[in-house]
Amino acid sequence: MKKMYFFLFILGLVNSSLMGQEKKLMTVEDVAKIKFAKPTTSISYGENEYQYGDLRIPDTKGPHPVIVIIHGGCWLSQFDLHLMDAMATELTAKGFATWNLEYRRVGNEGGAWPNTFLDVAKGLNHLKLIAKDYNLDLRRLVVTGHSAGGHLALWLAHRNRVPKHSDIYDPDPLPISGVVSLAGIVDLRTYLDRTGRSCGSSVDDLMGGLPEEVPQRYDHGSPINLIPSEIPQILVTGKRDNIVPLLHVNPYFEKATQLDLKIESIEVDNAGHFEVIAPGSVAWPFVESALMKLSQNRFRKRKLKVSPQKKQ
Repeated sequence: MKKMYFFLFILGLVNSSLMGQEKKLMTVEDVAKIKFAKPTTSISYGENEYQYGDLRIPDTKGPHPVIVIIHGGCWLSQFDLHLMDAMATELTAKGFATWNLEYRRVGNEGGAWPNTFLDVAKGLNHLKLIAKDYNLDLRRLVVTGHSAGGHLALWLAHRNRVPKHSDIYDPDPLPISGVVSLAGIVDLRTYLDRTGRSCGSSVDDLMGGLPEEVPQRYDHGSPINLIPSEIPQILVTGKRDNIVPLLHVNPYFEKATQLDLKIESIEVDNAGHFEVIAPGSVAWPFVESALMKLSQNRFRKRKLKVSPQKKQ
């Protein structure tokens, strides 16, 4: 009997120890293993091989609300739109038409400044040309993006603030209902990291120079420098994200709330950088809810206070 009590005591200690350990975070490889369905069709929005999008149409009666998806991957050519296949598949199953965009990136011929920006704008605007053929409801159009794609999604929300003389000026932007940034990079200047960590080492390659060399490019291409925007925005970030941490995202949120803009920040416990694009993850219900809220124009301004520990 004493041996049994001792065994149960040791087992309890082991279980307590395991419960105290933090849950293992998802990796990009984990996301790639999630099952997905093939797109309904792939459509070119330009002549370059990377100027296309995968369109998925739901099996429901239209017109269909639309979610434009912009993949991340440090703006580098090594990563492509297939990173978002599982997300696009799940959202299409929920009744959304999804337009998963590819674009020229650093390492592609013609990629980086200004064409990376121009491509996502052109890809978004192309929906005007195909909306009738695929019964798309562009009155319910939400843009979402992950990491570097979150940066581009937020830039699309502010592109009407880009001056006409800029290389990335969009003369006829398609209106959007909202943006959901998934661990999105909000400030290119502060994210730039010359020591080669994370995606920060790709910023100057994207922009074609450092901030002191091409300051106007950073002014025109960085969302935090283009505030304000009247387009509703929801920022979803994992509290354990060490690639685009809350310390990077919070100044953008605080600046927007000081101006009383339509913005909300959702901080997800036990989530890192990739849970926010993985259906079935701890972060996914928050992502799906945010997209539905903006698609249905149910956004209500809500200022969320940043707790002291997040300012450390």
